[in-house]
Amino acid sequence: MILLDGLNVNLVLDRIQTLYSAYGDKNLNTYNPDTQLIKELALINCRELGGMPLEGSRTFRNGIFLRSGSPEWLNQDEIRQVIDYGVKTVIDLRGDAEVMQSPNPFASESGIIFHNIPLLNGNPNDTRDETMDYIRTHTLGDYYIIIAEEMGDRLVKIMRILLNSEGLVLFHCQHGKDRTGVTAALLYLICGASRENIITNYKVSYEYIKDFLAPLINRVPEDLRHAFRSDASNMVKFLDYLDSKWNGSAEKLLTFNGLTTEEIEALKEKCIVC
Repeated sequence: MILLDGLNVNLVLDRIQTLYSAYGDKNLNTYNPDTQLIKELALINCRELGGMPLEGSRTFRNGIFLRSGSPEWLNQDEIRQVIDYGVKTVIDLRGDAEVMQSPNPFASESGIIFHNIPLLNGNPNDTRDETMDYIRTHTLGDYYIIIAEEMGDRLVKIMRILLNSEGLVLFHCQHGKDRTGVTAALLYLICGASRENIITNYKVSYEYIKDFLAPLINRVPEDLRHAFRSDASNMVKFLDYLDSKWNGSAEKLLTFNGLTTEEIEALKEKCIVC
């Protein structure tokens, strides 16, 4: 027992730790992903990235990035609503086969800067596809690791577009949960979001779109139905991979693939509200 002027220092330190656990950096413990939903647009699983609590009582900036599912379902009025909302740049993360089968309506919209950067080489609409065959016997988390291992250069391209684009940027995949979820997770990690909140942000996707997905799930074999969910374990596996290979640092993954430290700092400055 250590005494200092009659005080038990160990007890004081324990009390400080208790108070910090209860009140310290409360910002990280107040996250509700429902507040990020954008219901006024017809895009499925459409969410604002802003509002995510970050370390140091900071917050992810509102009004710079949106995430969603594919806009292929939108009619012309709904497309105009997205543009009027302020979207200037669209990043389509779907593969070539997906885009060929269901073209992106924003690719031909004047005033929209459009990019297609596939984070899937196969065709998720073909149950015989090699990638889908892999997913039959592996988790989505395993595929997220493949994105990091084999498509790091594409992740860097995405981050550069997010950094350098002016106005609101929308990035999306098919359902706005997997390739979009990995991109969002990396952004949040760079900026200092907690592991717990990143997992929460990921896992709610299925809840938001389960009614939309229900008829699609019924059409696929049983061993592929897990691919329509957003089980927390998938993001846990991806974050564990980042922990084990990159010391938990999305920055190390991205700099290894060509993003500069100056670009990362500039991305942080763009995204973080102190």
